[in-house]
Amino acid sequence: MIFVAILIAAQLIISFYKIYNPSYERPGVDFASRFKENGHSFIYWRNVLIPQLGSTLLIYFGYLSINLFILPAIKKISFSDSEKKLSLSILRAFILIITTAYLLALGVNIITYYAKPYLVNYWDYQFLTFFGYNDSPLTDLFFGFGKAAGLLGMFIVIAGLRELVIWFIDRPGDKKEFRVLIVNNITLLGFIYCLLLFLPNPFHEFFKPYIAGVPPVFLLYIYLIFWLFPFKGDGSFIQSPVLIRLLSTTFIGTLLFIFSFSGNLNPLQFLLYWMFLLVVVTPLSWLLYRQRRDKIMQLRNMATALAKSTADLQFLRSQINPHFLFNALNTLYGTALRENAEHTSKGIQKLGDMMRFMLHENNLDFISMDKEIDYLKNYIALQKLRTESSQDIIVEDNIDEAKCNRTIAPMLLIPFVENAFKHGISLTEKSWINIRLQCAETSIFLEVRNSTHKRFETDTETDKPGIGLKNVAERLKLLYPGKHELNVSEDKNEYIVKLVIK
Repeated sequence: MIFVAILIAAQLIISFYKIYNPSYERPGVDFASRFKENGHSFIYWRNVLIPQLGSTLLIYFGYLSINLFILPAIKKISFSDSEKKLSLSILRAFILIITTAYLLALGVNIITYYAKPYLVNYWDYQFLTFFGYNDSPLTDLFFGFGKAAGLLGMFIVIAGLRELVIWFIDRPGDKKEFRVLIVNNITLLGFIYCLLLFLPNPFHEFFKPYIAGVPPVFLLYIYLIFWLFPFKGDGSFIQSPVLIRLLSTTFIGTLLFIFSFSGNLNPLQFLLYWMFLLVVVTPLSWLLYRQRRDKIMQLRNMATALAKSTADLQFLRSQINPHFLFNALNTLYGTALRENAEHTSKGIQKLGDMMRFMLHENNLDFISMDKEIDYLKNYIALQKLRTESSQDIIVEDNIDEAKCNRTIAPMLLIPFVENAFKHGISLTEKSWINIRLQCAETSIFLEVRNSTHKRFETDTETDKPGIGLKNVAERLKLLYPGKHELNVSEDKNEYIVKLVIK
C-alpha cells in the first residue's frame, strides 16, 4: 500500500507538470479552443485541472476500497455462510462490491461530464475508455457500471491471488524468514520498475528496450542472490554445476529479452545482451551478494540449525534424567537396608520433589533460579542420607540465594554436583565434597570440589568420564555461546570444577 501511494503521488506530480506544460511529451492541445468550437464554456481548473487529478485519485479510491473493505469482508465469509439462504457476511461483501463499482462508474461519469475527453480523443484520460466511450455523460447515471463491476471483479481476483501468495510466504516453517526476504526484494524491484515507467516518454526510443530488457536483469539478480550464489558457496564459478546453471539462466533471460523486444532472433543483439548478463549483471550481483551473504546464509540455515539444536537439547535431557534417577534409587535402596523407615521416608519425599521438578520444570527452556536451587538442595540432602553416618565423609554446601533472581536453563548445575558424589566418595578413605554457589549482579558462579580416589581394576567406572559432564558442556555451548566459562582441573588429591554463566 505504501508503494501504491508513492506511485499515485508520482503520477499526481507528473499530471501537475503536464497541466502547466502542455507541450510535455505530447502535441500541444488548446483545451479552450476545443471547448468553444463545440459550444461549451471553459474554465481551466474545472475542465482540466481537477478532472485530470481526479482521474488518478479515482483509481486510488478503487484500490483502497478493495484492500481496506472488500477483501476483509470476503475473508470473513466461512463455509457455513455458503450453506445459508441468507448470510450477512456474503450480503455485506456483495453490497461493498456493488457500491464501489457504482461509485467508480459515477466518478467516471462526472469526470467525463466536465473534462469532455472525447473532444481531445481521450488524451490524458485513456483509462476512462475502459468504462466505455461516453459522449453523453450524466444522462445515464448507471453508464459504465457493468464494466466497472467487471474491472473490480478482475482486480479482486488479482488481490485474492496476492493474499494467497502472502499466506504461502507467511506460513510457519523452516524457511519463513527466507521467503519473506526474497519476496521483499522482488516487491522492491517491481516497485522501482513500475515507478520508472512513469518517467520515460512512451515515444522515446529507449522506452521499448526498457520494457523488455529490465525484467530479465531483475529476475537474474534474484536467482543469483538467493539460489545460485548460496549453492556455489566458497567454490569456483567454473565448476560444472555452477557454470551450467549460470549459462542456462542467462541464456533464457536473453531469449526473453529478444522475443519481448523485437520478436526476431537477431544474432548480434542476442550475443550482446547475453554478454551483458554474464559480464555486467553477474559480477555486480556477486558484489551485492558479498555484502549480504551472512544474512542470507543465516536465514537459509537458521531453521536447520535451530531444529538440530532443539533435538540435541531434548536428547541431552533424556540422557540426564534416567542417569540421575538410577543413582537416586540406588541411594534409597542402600539407606533402606541399613536405617529405619524414617530416613527412608525423608529420602522418598526428597525424590518426589525432584521428580515433580523434572516432570513440570525440566521441559521448559528456562526456569527461575530459585527452582533450580531447590532441586539442587533436595539432591544434596538426599545424598547426605547415605553419607551422614560416616565420619570420614564431609559434605559442605554454601549456596547463596540472596541475589539469585534471574532465570537459568533447567538441570544445568546438577551434573557437576552429581559427578562429585559419584567420584568423590569412598567408603574406605577420607572423602570430602565442597559446593559453593553465588549469584552476582551479572553472573552466576558455581564451584564444586571433591576428593579423588584410586579406582580398582574391577570398577566398571574406571577411565569412564561421567555422561552428565559431557552433556552439560554441550548444553552450555548451545544455550550460552560466548557467555560462559567452564574450567575443570584435577590433581592427585582433588577434582575442581568452576562454572561462570554471564
